[in-house]
Amino acid sequence: METAFTPGMSLLGGSLIGLAAVALMALHGRIFGATGILAGALLPASPGDRTWRLALLAGMVSGPILVWLISGALPEVQVPVSLPALLVGGVLVGIGVTLGSGCTSGHGVCGMARLSRRSIVATLVFMATCGATVFVIRHGIGG
Repeated sequence: METAFTPGMSLLGGSLIGLAAVALMALHGRIFGATGILAGALLPASPGDRTWRLALLAGMVSGPILVWLISGALPEVQVPVSLPALLVGGVLVGIGVTLGSGCTSGHGVCGMARLSRRSIVATLVFMATCGATVFVIRHGIGG
């Protein structure tokens, strides 16, 4: 599988994520950590806390629909692994998010912007683990 290099779309997507993180902090005083937002939508701390979380999650899910309405085609998604591998990966990510007290969006986008030492270390660990995983899969396993 070849990885597409899309600097323009990547810059646009990253800019929109950054803008959303700033807007959420400015308007609600909340950190844009996707797993924390999802957890709070499923088990809200207070009744009014669920609404903005559900709205944000709906916006995340509706992105491909917006692309389809604008371009006439859904984004192409290739998942070159089996369903069991996806399930194991999902469980491992869930464990990592729990042990790391947050996900890449919370630590990498928001925590680093606040110069949080914990988030800087977590992001460095995420990136090193990602690089090692890609290397092992592409060069060791042959995926």
